Amino acid sequence: MEMRVDFHTHIIPENFTELTKHLTGERYPTLQRTCACGANIMIADKVFREVTDQVWSPEKRMKDMSKENVDIQVLSPIPVTFSYNAPVAEAEQLARIQNDFIADIVSQYSSKFIGLGTVPMQDVTVAIREMDRCINELGLKGIEIGTNVNGNNLDDPSLLEFFEMAEKWDVPLFIHPWETLGKERMPRHNLMYTIGMPSETALAGASLILGGVMEKYPNLKICFAHGGGALPYLLPRLDQGWKVWPHLRLLEEPPSFYAKKFYFDSLVNDPINVNYLIQNFGYERIIMGSDYPFLLREVPPGKVIDDTLSLTDEQSAAILGLNALRFLNMKVKV
Repeated sequence: MEMRVDFHTHIIPENFTELTKHLTGERYPTLQRTCACGANIMIADKVFREVTDQVWSPEKRMKDMSKENVDIQVLSPIPVTFSYNAPVAEAEQLARIQNDFIADIVSQYSSKFIGLGTVPMQDVTVAIREMDRCINELGLKGIEIGTNVNGNNLDDPSLLEFFEMAEKWDVPLFIHPWETLGKERMPRHNLMYTIGMPSETALAGASLILGGVMEKYPNLKICFAHGGGALPYLLPRLDQGWKVWPHLRLLEEPPSFYAKKFYFDSLVNDPINVNYLIQNFGYERIIMGSDYPFLLREVPPGKVIDDTLSLTDEQSAAILGLNALRFLNMKVKV
């Protein structure tokens, strides 16, 4: 049986509120216990999300992994804790708390978990410093960042030095939607999750391409959550814009050329979408991810890959586990 590595999972310390009690203000999330095995993530005294002990307990996670045939989980923070709108010194403290926690879990259960860190992107000097600590002191294997920084797209000139150093140090980046565009129009039907996040991810990817970030840093390793959201399906339209608006043409090649440098998780809910990603980017660029432990997650992780009957054994093994390990610069036994 193939090794299964779930690249897209989120975790938060059980004592998160106690660890962050010195950080005051409505911008910071808190974890309010509701029972022995559940809690609410609160923001400004309002329920942001209901969670279970799966989100903090490595023991519970490992039980689920055994039941669902997952060998390794890649742990990353919950995006609501990014706190890019906080004072940078406090945001750095919050990042360090989470990074230390994830590193500790990985240290205790090194055969089961791999860790990604978070950094305060509102100040690239501090972000680079914490990225350095994550990789070289804590042993984390990559960094998770949001799709925008306080409303600035990822091609904002203030962020370029961060991407430059990530490429120089060969640090993989996992880009996850947060603070979605148009969220004021999406309070009903949970549209922020189903429409807002894919649209936000497309904007982030298009910004990195059209802003020349991927052309300037061609070896930058980036994986987008949720199959890249709407980006893969909008590339023909972006290419058309590149063709017809020469005054906006800052790139040597069309946008789809640079998009082939990206990686995408497999959380696309339908084998048709899996095949589309493979046809356009190659199976080597698709990484299994489930969004554990939230409600929209795939159960069991990798189901959409198993249901994509056209895959060869080699392709399936790569997507289910080997691609994640390679992306994270880890040794792969074949």
